[in-house]
This record gives sequence, C-alpha cells and structure tokens, in this order.
Amino acid sequence: MIRVLPPEVARLIAAGEVVSRPLDVVRELVDNALDAGATRIEIELEGGGLSLVRVRDNGGGIGADSVELAAVRHATSKLEPVAGAVERVTTLGFRGEALWAAAQAGELHLVTRPAAQVGAAEVWAQGETVRMGRAAAPAGTTVTVRGLFAGLPARLRTQAPPAAELREITALVGRYVLHHPALHWRLGVDGEARLVHAPADHRGAVASVYGPLNANRVLKVEAGGTVGVCGVVSRPELTRARRDRMHFSVNGRPILAPPELERAVIEGYAELLPAGAAPLCVLDLTVAPADHNPNVHPAKQVVALADLGGVAARVREAVAAALAQHPLARAVPALTAPPEPSDAPRNGSFPRLTLVGLYQELYLLAQGEGDLWVIDAHAAHERALYERLGRELLAAAPVELPEPELLHLTPQQRAALHERAADLQGWGLTIEDFGAGLARLRTLPAALAALQVPRLHEQIVEGALGSGPDPRRDVLANLACAPALKAGMLDHGRGELVLAALADCEHPWACPHGRPTTLRLSERDLAHAFGRRGVRDVARGRDADGQSAQQETQPPGR
Repeated sequence: MIRVLPPEVARLIAAGEVVSRPLDVVRELVDNALDAGATRIEIELEGGGLSLVRVRDNGGGIGADSVELAAVRHATSKLEPVAGAVERVTTLGFRGEALWAAAQAGELHLVTRPAAQVGAAEVWAQGETVRMGRAAAPAGTTVTVRGLFAGLPARLRTQAPPAAELREITALVGRYVLHHPALHWRLGVDGEARLVHAPADHRGAVASVYGPLNANRVLKVEAGGTVGVCGVVSRPELTRARRDRMHFSVNGRPILAPPELERAVIEGYAELLPAGAAPLCVLDLTVAPADHNPNVHPAKQVVALADLGGVAARVREAVAAALAQHPLARAVPALTAPPEPSDAPRNGSFPRLTLVGLYQELYLLAQGEGDLWVIDAHAAHERALYERLGRELLAAAPVELPEPELLHLTPQQRAALHERAADLQGWGLTIEDFGAGLARLRTLPAALAALQVPRLHEQIVEGALGSGPDPRRDVLANLACAPALKAGMLDHGRGELVLAALADCEHPWACPHGRPTTLRLSERDLAHAFGRRGVRDVARGRDADGQSAQQETQPPGR
C-alpha cells in the first residue's frame, strides 16, 4: 500500500530538488523498477532525454487501490510512516518524490498492473493536475516522461547538450548493469539499442559494459560474514591511470565510493600494482540496514557507513584473498629504441645542459647555468615523443587500413563516438559504428600507424573515446608513454639524446601527464646543506635569477 508520509517523517528525508536533468529521471525510475523486483528493465530515450524518458519493467506493479497516490509528494510504499523507519532503509528509493518530481518537470504518464490484477491503471500527471484511467497492459510498470523542462525555459537553457547527457546516462545504466548483472537490461536511444545485457554474473556484466577483453582479465571476489563482499577485480596487468572503473554498491545501491574503499582495494594488491595505477573492480557490499544511511545526498549516491574502517578492512582482505588464489606472473616488456633528435627549433627557455652522470639507470645528472639538474629520463623522453607525434600528426595523409579492424566499444565509448566522430576524422582517425557493440576502425593518422606499441589500435580508440575533454591529447599522451625509456634501459648515449630532445621541446618542463621532467638544485642549496660558509656562497645559477649582482663579504672558506 502507498501511504502519504506524515510531515515529521517527510522533513527527515526531504533533500531538495530531485530532478534537475534527464539523468535524474532515469536514476529515480530505475531505482523504482529494482525495488519492484523487476527482472527485465528497458530504458528508452529521445532527444537526450528531454523529449522522452521511458522506463518499462516487469516488476510487481502498483495496485489500483493506491495508484492515485503514486504522483503525490512523499507518498511511498517503501517506508513505514514512523520516524524510526528512516534508520532502517532496505530499498533504493524511499522518499516518495520521484514520480511527483517528474510530474513537476514534465508530463508524466504511468501504466501499471500487478500480475494478479485484471486490467491496468493509468495515471497522467503534470504539475498538481492528476487524471486517472484504465488500460490494458502486461504485468509491471511503464513510466513515460515527455517534454522535460518544457515549462521551465530557464532550466531548459542550462541543460547539457544531448550527446553529453546521453554519455552520462549510458555510464549510469552501465553501473546498474555491473551491480545487478542477473537482470535483463536494454537501453535504447532514438530507436537504436545502445546497451543490451542478458542475465549473467559479474564477469558477464563487465563484458557487456567494458568488452570481452576486460572480462577475460577479471578475478572473482567473494567473502561472506557481517560485511559481505562479492564481485570482480582485474588482474594486475589490467590497470588505468584513473580510478574511473572502480565501482562499488552498498545493499544494491551504486554509490560514489569514499576514498577509503578505493584505497582498500589498491592496498589489497600490495606490490602487485604499480604506484599510481588503479584496477578495474566491481564490488557489491552488503551491510545491515541499520549500519548505513543513504539519506545524506539528494541523489542518494553517497551513503554513510557506521563502521567505514571495518568495511574497508573487509574489502582489503577480500581482494587480497582473491588475488592470492591465482598465478599473476606478467610478461617482460620489450625493449624500445632510443629517442630520435628532432628538427624542431630549440626552446629558448631551456638551458644548455652537460650530462655528468646517471643514477639508477633512470635519472640524468647534468649541470648548466651554475646549477645541478636531475632529469627523469622517462618523463623527458615521453614529452619529446609526445611533441614529435603532435607535429607529425597532420603532416601526412591518413593511412587506410588494408582490412578495417572491428573493435568492441563500451556503451560509454559508443556515446562518445556519436559525439566526436567528425572531430576525430579531422585529424585522420575514422571510426564507424558497426552495431552490436562493435566499431570499425578504417583509417589512422600516418604518424601513429607505424608505431611499435602493444595493442596500438585498442589504445588509440580508448584514448579517442575516453572521458577526457581533449581526446587528441589523451591519444598522443598514451602512445608517447608506452615506448618511452623505462628504468634499466638508460645509458650515457641515450642520456645525451634525451637531453637534446628535451631541449627541443616547446614545453620541456613536464610530461604530457603533468609530472615534472626536471629538478634544479643550486650550489647555494648544496653549500647550506653541507654547512659551508666560504667565498663560493654567493648568488649563482638559480639564486642569481632576477637578482642584481651584489658583492658579499664572507669569512675564509673551510
């Protein structure tokens, strides 16, 4: 039964605006479908969700005796009308605001029927106007919202472009697929299937969202107890520089994970994971209802855990135990060639440096302008390769592949392709949507086609269709990192070439990922560190920059 919550309960759960964009409507309606016990959920979008959002499910439906309250604010079947019930939430939705908020923002149409009921109930709602009717429909519920924000022109003008909104909605539905893999899911965009998932386990969900190659590199995680942990984590060779593929749910609710949980997963890998790298993981956490509070965020994406430290420790143990059960040896990386001198004009701000030594076969020690310089050879080589690829990118016509290659795209990548295809083609990268989650790679920029980089085509597509704002930069940065000199590959000759290449760079001070390439230490710093107070303790090198020459009187040197 749906009941209107009393004011004292409504005040406890009111959290401001529920619907501010189409993604909010999708989230709220999908939560309702899951709460109704649906095993099949279909989402349809038109016009980026502004023209139409429709969510159809085969769940329990709403009985005819209470459907008239469905679009009333703070009317819900998921929470007892007593204050203490807020502390024992067991459903994804509970505030009773979703349908009411959708009706305030657009035209709401609801058709619903429990399996045991003869005939379906129909509700039309817009603003505070509600009409009832009868209809014929299968068991379950279909909710349609049309003309979102059509009556709110100021709100409509501030909406994101349809392609950008679709990309985020696709990512959101992908999250639900990952955390509810046993259900049948379908996301349609303007009549085209964007994401389809048949019931499977977590590995199958990873295949639907991130592709079969990623699914083949995940390990099962399962740990029971007071805090249950189940899902998958990637093998150590499947990592990313960002944590954007670390996904958590609490009692079935996809959440924005607190840093403590992300850190617990990474700590579970211990030395198996390189510094700064993040794995792919999908972990479903189960805690007692009284031990978590989902009522701390307007969109319920953040939950408060009563024992966050204990939950994090349980996650760390579960990940470590899963990794310990599998052989995880990795292949030795192939050697790469030394950098090539560039024909670009020498950068006027970078000093002429003289190589004086190597440290740990990775760092260059050089002197210039009276100072000691330490250069990270990998970062410097990466910067040089990045700028060389950028100069050569448009220097030649694109190379057409003899046989176009079929690549699996995630739903998010397909959404990005629809948004960026023309821009990518402008710099020589032609990717065509081939349907069924596949794309056809037809042409590559000539500067990239000849690179000896593992998984070249996959890396190019991943960078071009990633979540970064500048796909061209992401592609070049990834491809420059792979062949750059690694620890143990440096010798004096290669060091000289790295210094020369770095001096030719337009921006020599940082690698494409933002790490510094050089550190500078003045003689004064060294003198002070050694306690010297001699005649050489004068402004030199970096200390002299921007200073007028001054004569200093010092006691005799020691």
